[in-house]
Amino acid sequence: MGGDVSGPERRIDPDVDLRVAADRGELAARPRAVLGAVAVGGALGALARAGVQHALPHPAAGFPWATFAVNLTGCFLIGALMAVLPRLGTGRPLLRPFLGVGVLGGYTTFATYAVDVHSVFRAGAPVTALSYLAATVLGALAAVWAGDALVGRLLGRHP
Repeated sequence: MGGDVSGPERRIDPDVDLRVAADRGELAARPRAVLGAVAVGGALGALARAGVQHALPHPAAGFPWATFAVNLTGCFLIGALMAVLPRLGTGRPLLRPFLGVGVLGGYTTFATYAVDVHSVFRAGAPVTALSYLAATVLGALAAVWAGDALVGRLLGRHP
């Protein structure tokens, strides 16, 4: 990932990639704009996650469906973003930091996932904890792939 972003087939990270000259230049030229985009996006993503977690509470020994859903949908959207960004070119320099780092970074959560695994295990449900641990990792990888593949196909990019 990373590298030169020329051409519609090139894969890129969905956030600010300091190995890409255009990203490096944007951050150096307008650090407040880039950091502001990340901050605003992060606040929106975190609010969305909090809303999902409020709507889908789980018992101490239960499967943490809210965090699972947030992480899988966020990973799907990261994959979709990876398919869309090369098509947009370099004319929207704040889109990657706003959506990739900000919104989706604030929406998804590894910390809550780790705490959930620990909490469910300590609540006496090791099978549920281990199932959640494995399902999240495998589901997240599959979701990134699915988002990229589906949106790539919709945009006419063939894998």
